[in-house]
Amino acid sequence: MSYKIMLTAQFSNNEFASPEREQGLDHLRTLGTLIDEPAVLGAEHAPGLIASIASSSLYTDAFYEAASDLRIVARWGVGFDKVNVEGATRNGVIITVTPVHMDAVAEYAIAQWMATLKRVYSLNHLSHRGDFSIIRTYEAQYTTLGIYGCGRIGQEVAMRAKPLLGEHGRLLMYDVRPDIDEIAARFGAEVVASPERLFETCDTVSLHVSGDETVVTYDLLSRMQPHASLINPSRGNLVDDEAVNRAIKEEKLYYYVVDDPVNGPRQIHKNHPRIICTNHNAGISVESTMRLDAKGIEQVTDAIQGRRPEHILNPEVLDHPRVREWLKQ
Repeated sequence: MSYKIMLTAQFSNNEFASPEREQGLDHLRTLGTLIDEPAVLGAEHAPGLIASIASSSLYTDAFYEAASDLRIVARWGVGFDKVNVEGATRNGVIITVTPVHMDAVAEYAIAQWMATLKRVYSLNHLSHRGDFSIIRTYEAQYTTLGIYGCGRIGQEVAMRAKPLLGEHGRLLMYDVRPDIDEIAARFGAEVVASPERLFETCDTVSLHVSGDETVVTYDLLSRMQPHASLINPSRGNLVDDEAVNRAIKEEKLYYYVVDDPVNGPRQIHKNHPRIICTNHNAGISVESTMRLDAKGIEQVTDAIQGRRPEHILNPEVLDHPRVREWLKQ
């Protein structure tokens, strides 16, 4: 039987075409017929499908229930809210993530930290309006940077930030993880006991939290210093959009940077000169795209050939009868 392998539209983006990508796709063609991933996957997309490299499409219960040949859904990235992990686990489908773009996200956070300290966005806006004023900017070495969420990406940011802070700057961290003291010690950082303390102390807060729950409210934003900035390279939903829009208008902070486009809940920020929205591009670079491609292709290959792939999000599925049937090692 000739199986099908579904691919996210990311593989069709000519901005990131490369010989390495073509080699990977040629390899996948030896394992099955390549088809495009639709926006919503239902039962009609299930027949003959053995693997999927997924992006932002919605995977329904009906799809998983009908996908009797499906072994793996490999996320091209680390977000997993739309792949329906519970539905996959119930039906014996492995979900993997590809945490290989941390460098790109960390560099984005550092770039935005520098841009906000140097007031690059305001200076550009003023200059284009014909206002050539000299305004106040700041040096990283005399400021305090706070990292909210100290997983892989937060730690990558800390590693890059520490030399820029030098001996006078401070690096603060907040996380509920049990090893936070150990992580902070590794980077010469100070641990704070609450988000409130982080927001009221820091000149810049960089947010690196998973999930969709809103964690930054008007109360937290009101504790910031008027010159301070909030950088959100994670998910837009982590910050209350109406609250941050209001807080900036009330001069409670200076900049808000979010790696999400100006649509949906973030439409409220359209044309605001001190709210910077980017198109969920923080983790996407020429280099990270090649790593994301390669890891997703590797994971799909492993599953099709009966091996356990890396970075499984639902390890309990390994005990499912369907998985035990094909998993050789």
